[in-house]
Amino acid sequence: MPAIPRRPHDSALAHSAGAPGPGDPRRSTGRASQTPRDARDGGRHSRPGTLPPVPGRRPFPSSLPAVAPAALLAAALLAALALITWQVVSHGALTAVDDRLGGGRPAPVPQFLSDLGGLPAAGTTAALCAAVAAWRARRRRWLPPAAAAAALAAAGAVVVPLKAWTARTGPDGLPLGDYPGYYPSGHAATAAVAYGCAALLLGAAARLAVRRLLAAAAAVLNGAVGTGLVACGYHWPLDVVASWCLSGALLCAVAAALRRCS
Repeated sequence: MPAIPRRPHDSALAHSAGAPGPGDPRRSTGRASQTPRDARDGGRHSRPGTLPPVPGRRPFPSSLPAVAPAALLAAALLAALALITWQVVSHGALTAVDDRLGGGRPAPVPQFLSDLGGLPAAGTTAALCAAVAAWRARRRRWLPPAAAAAALAAAGAVVVPLKAWTARTGPDGLPLGDYPGYYPSGHAATAAVAYGCAALLLGAAARLAVRRLLAAAAAVLNGAVGTGLVACGYHWPLDVVASWCLSGALLCAVAAALRRCS
C-alpha cells in the first residue's frame, strides 16, 4: 500500500491555523513593528497619529500681543484720571500735593516753556509731522493727519466739560469769572497730544532706537511745559498730571491707528 504524502506547512496554512492579526507583535517576519500606527499617540485626541508640534498653528491671533498692552495702558491711565478727578472734586488727600508745590509766579524761562503748550506751537508741530507721515505712508495716507486731528479734538472735547464741571480755582485764588476752571490743564493736554503724536508719526517707519529717542524727546518737552505751567502759577500740579493721563490714553489710540498704514 503506497504511503500517504505529507503536506508541508506552507505560509497559507500557518496563517489560517491561527496567524497573528493586526496589532499583534508577532508578524510573519518574526519581529515586532517599530512604530505601530494603532499605538501612536500624537497628543491630540481629535487627530490620532499627528505628532506635535503642528507647524503653522498658533493658539491666538498674531495681532493680540501688540494690541493688548496698549489697551491695558489706556485703561490704567483713564482709571488714574478718574481717581484724580474724584480727589479734586472731593478735596481729597492728593490735593495736599498741590498746596505744597503750587503757587508760583510768572518768569521769563517758565513763561517760554508754558507757551510751548499753546496751540500755535504744539499744533503746528503736529501738523508738520502729520504731513511728513502722510507722505511716507505706504497706504491710507489720510490716516496720520486724521488720527492726530482726532486726538487733538478729543482732548478738547474732554478738557472743556471737565473744567466747567469741576470749576476749580487757580493757584492765585481769584474768582473764576468767565473762565470755566483750571482742571485739567488745556495747555498740558494740547502739548502732550501734539508732541506725542509728532513722535509717533515720525517714528512710525523708523528703527527702534529712533522711536525711543523721539519718545524721550516728547516726554522731556512735555515735562518742561508742565513745569512752566506750575512754576508760573497758571495751574496746579494735579491739573497737569490729569491732562497727561488723558493724553496718554488718546496716544494709545493713535498708535493703534497708525499700525494700519505702516
